[in-house]
Amino acid sequence: MRANAMNLGPILFCGDPHSQFRHIIEAAGHTRASAVVMLGDMEPKRPLHIELAPLLAMRVPVYWIPGNHDCDNEQLWLNTWGSELAADNVHGRVVTLPSGHRLAGLAGVFRASVWYPKAGDPNGGVPLFRSRLDLVKATPQQHRLHGGPHVKQWAAIFPDEVDALANEQADILITHEAPGYHGNGFDILDTLAQSMGVKVVVHGHQHDALDSSAHWAKQGFRSYGVGLRGVSAMWPDGHWTVVIKGELDEARSNRQRDSDAFGDSR
Repeated sequence: MRANAMNLGPILFCGDPHSQFRHIIEAAGHTRASAVVMLGDMEPKRPLHIELAPLLAMRVPVYWIPGNHDCDNEQLWLNTWGSELAADNVHGRVVTLPSGHRLAGLAGVFRASVWYPKAGDPNGGVPLFRSRLDLVKATPQQHRLHGGPHVKQWAAIFPDEVDALANEQADILITHEAPGYHGNGFDILDTLAQSMGVKVVVHGHQHDALDSSAHWAKQGFRSYGVGLRGVSAMWPDGHWTVVIKGELDEARSNRQRDSDAFGDSR
């Protein structure tokens, strides 16, 4: 147990808000959260620091990673990367939370136009671009956004960023994509988490919160999905609770149970 951790509230992990933030602000006040962590696809209609102003007024620290939809257009890009909370983007780095936990982030999604490390990829999982700089060089200047790649590619995952994170150590890894336990997940995120020595991986993107506990021993870490506009909490003792169920959680969980039962019957 970290020093003074028992005096702190939980860390809240927030699944894809898609432009809605009131439930997060209310959950943070109700639980007296020590930190709020956003898992991407925020899509703020106003700059992120304005959307989350009540949290900042409560002095609740906010950390975030962008998702694929945060790059759907230039205005969304400006409302996230251009907000006063830009420095709290934890993509590609490790920060220490008030609880003492080391939090690392990997933003965005795997795109076939950059890198798609999964079976069935036409390129055999080989990256077309290893870094953002490689992509910038191949992008006509008129299609670049603020000196970087095309706006849509700001949310792509690049091999050099994964390699750099693999050399870091952390307690918690947040990703937008799901790790390998998920049917739409990626085994390479398991490898990343194992290299970093993390104990917990939390993701969004899939809009579900499926039970992955059967995979934890093999993974070597606990994995949690947070559903569409859901909020989950990790308490100082490591206990995990769902504060607000995702809007699709029940339907997705029922579908998983039906699929498991069908598989067992065969």
